Amino acid sequence: MCRSKMTGKARRVTPSASSRADYRTFRPIQTRWMDNDVYGHMNNVVHYSLFDTAVNGWLIDEGVLDLHHGARIGLVVETGCRYFGELAFPDIVTAGLRVSRIGNSSVRYEVGLFRNEETSAAAEGFFVHVYVDRKTRRPQPLEPALRAALETIAVR
Repeated sequence: MCRSKMTGKARRVTPSASSRADYRTFRPIQTRWMDNDVYGHMNNVVHYSLFDTAVNGWLIDEGVLDLHHGARIGLVVETGCRYFGELAFPDIVTAGLRVSRIGNSSVRYEVGLFRNEETSAAAEGFFVHVYVDRKTRRPQPLEPALRAALETIAVR
């Protein structure tokens, strides 16, 4: 809820879905039979798995995430999602990616999930990675190669 400057009355602001043009890079993801729930659409927990898959897949493709031997790893410390439409098997989901904030040791990723060829997101989410030393789990500054890759999909 927010208050109107003119009347002082509370009013609800309804967010609208982003379009594909709002994202910097894309990754197709095939839905699976098990993604559907008893209501016939994708269960909400699957959306978070798709966010994680899209971001980590992009990081691997960019050569800035070594799952098994990297000195630093990204831990998720905050997440969120808004739903605008349904997704279900056998849809092809296209995950749009962008970075809205790059800090010293943290990154805020934003992901739009687009159903088949639709231009408006069915769901939009975010998560924040804090990059830490793999062994100590203490925050570490972003490595230069990671920071450079993130800049390519950053929005201001």
